[in-house]
Amino acid sequence: MRKLVVFSMITLDGVMQAPGGPEEDTSGDFEYGGWVAPYSDDVYNEVVQEELKPADYLLGRKTYEIWAAYWPEHGEFWPGINNGTKYVFSNSLKQSDPVVSGWKNSIVVNTPEEIKRIKNSPSNEIQVWGSSELVQLLLKHDLVDELRLKIHPLILGKGKKLLDNGTIPAAFNLVQSIVTPKGVIIAQYNRAGEVKTGSLMV
Repeated sequence: MRKLVVFSMITLDGVMQAPGGPEEDTSGDFEYGGWVAPYSDDVYNEVVQEELKPADYLLGRKTYEIWAAYWPEHGEFWPGINNGTKYVFSNSLKQSDPVVSGWKNSIVVNTPEEIKRIKNSPSNEIQVWGSSELVQLLLKHDLVDELRLKIHPLILGKGKKLLDNGTIPAAFNLVQSIVTPKGVIIAQYNRAGEVKTGSLMV
């Protein structure tokens, strides 16, 4: 079975919208696009470079469209992104649509069952970047094996969030973590079964 890994840059209040730039995603009148930029440093950049290893990708429609408009012409910054298989989860896109057919190795999927089938096939790790609604769907159907989070020391108050109502209760183990010089917590969590409860009262 292939591992499905969610990569996300988030704020302390869980916002993940438009980390890369002001025009990346302004939906909902979001005003803070590019909020990650002030936290870049050598440690942060080294982690990011390690994460850009060859893989396959599962993306929501909006993230896919943003990527399809950029990465085909900038692949030198992300070796393998154009050669890896891109699965775009969408109920509106078709395989024949130009945004799909124009970016090689792109495949439209539209049900959680298809994602389960892809996970059960032999191939590369499946990485999910951005795609807030898709991540919530994956968590709801218990399809996430690993979370790799970059938790930034700021609060934005509004914007698309990593977690929302509808996800199933689930436990994770912290596998490794580091704190960058600029205060970003970079943490890797692996899925760890059911939620356990107890009492602190003696």
